[in-house]
Amino acid sequence: MATKRTTMYSRGGKKLYAVRNADGSFKDIQSYARAHRMDMARKSADELAGAAKKKTAKKKAVKKAAKKAVRKVVKKVAAARKAVKKAVRKVARKAVRKAPARKTARKAVRKTARKAAPRKAARKTTRRK
Repeated sequence: MATKRTTMYSRGGKKLYAVRNADGSFKDIQSYARAHRMDMARKSADELAGAAKKKTAKKKAVKKAAKKAVRKVVKKVAAARKAVKKAVRKVARKAVRKAPARKTARKAVRKTARKAAPRKAARKTTRRK
């Protein structure tokens, strides 16, 4: 409060504030209700400084949490990429290893099948008349 106020009452019984000048004469007369409302609406310098401090602290906390979350997600994505790469390499290696083995196995199976299968004797067919 920059100025000191003296309390008085009007003829009707309403409480008043009398604001005085430096020399002590009345500068302004305010109704208590109106002056009190204004006082409650206005914030002091300490309150404003405290609110600003809280706001910046809150912003910092939010920013920090966001950065942490981003780092976490980036780590997970990197790990997932690494796992996918590893899986792809593994499958590719298996495919490369199995391809020639399959061909030789097929050839061997065909050879043994030819040898084992008995050949049918050719029949002479005669025409019926």
